[in-house]
Amino acid sequence: MRICMKKDSLKFDWNHARAFLVTAEQGSLSAAARVLGLTQPTLGRQVNALERELDVTLFERVGRGLTLTQSGLYLLEHVTSMGMAAEHVSLAAMGQSQSVSGTVCISVGEIYGSLVMPKIVKKIKDEEPGITIEIVASNETSDLQKREADIAVRAFRPTQTELITKKIKEMSGTFYATPSYLKTLGPINTVQELGRASFVSLGSRETYLKAMAGFGLTLTDENISVLCENHIVHWEMTKIGLGIGVAPQDIGDTEPLVQRVIPDFDLVQFPIWLTTHRELRTSKKIRLVFDLLAEALAR
Repeated sequence: MRICMKKDSLKFDWNHARAFLVTAEQGSLSAAARVLGLTQPTLGRQVNALERELDVTLFERVGRGLTLTQSGLYLLEHVTSMGMAAEHVSLAAMGQSQSVSGTVCISVGEIYGSLVMPKIVKKIKDEEPGITIEIVASNETSDLQKREADIAVRAFRPTQTELITKKIKEMSGTFYATPSYLKTLGPINTVQELGRASFVSLGSRETYLKAMAGFGLTLTDENISVLCENHIVHWEMTKIGLGIGVAPQDIGDTEPLVQRVIPDFDLVQFPIWLTTHRELRTSKKIRLVFDLLAEALAR
């Protein structure tokens, strides 16, 4: 299949191609408009302009969404390559910047973003006041290659060759509850004795019960006191005594409202990795924030 520019077309507009690419990735104009920070009518005009330039139909409307035509599928492969090349150009240019000012975006999980990062960001700002820190606090993995963040704090080691990774430390997580709640249970010395306790579930009921079974703890629906998806909500529910919750030990051990349910028991171990794109590592501001972040997290 070939797609040709109209004879009277003078140029290929990358903004129109990018509008098409993001719309194809998101599946609807409304979702793509949110990603690009445009209004839906503006985005629609850009996609329509590309269709006129190429003299093809790229999308068909299906319900509230869009589906690619054969021409759209063919073009998507090429525009995706263009998008990746544009990202590499942007990363390379950013990597050459030696300015110690501007914005550095850090992706981090919800609970660390809320309870650990504020003090670290304060330290970074004290040392480098010209740098603006943007925090993306989400348990979804940010794509560094698509510039969704400049630096990521992760509990796993990324495998992409384009990324630079540094292992900061090994962490442990365990069960926590308020002293008043633990008094209602009586002495707890083994994981199996937790079968009579109530828990603040993190995620769906089925997923949580399956995860606990993997740790040797058999629970039923009756053991679930509260269901929630957000890590911060889960922790706040634990702190007021609604049941037993799970937290990293550097957070749980420093919270005066709770204590370990089984003092010497580690429920789960996980690493803390710091990651950035290889080309960004040559940027002075990225390098400074990366090193300050690594130092602070290691403590």
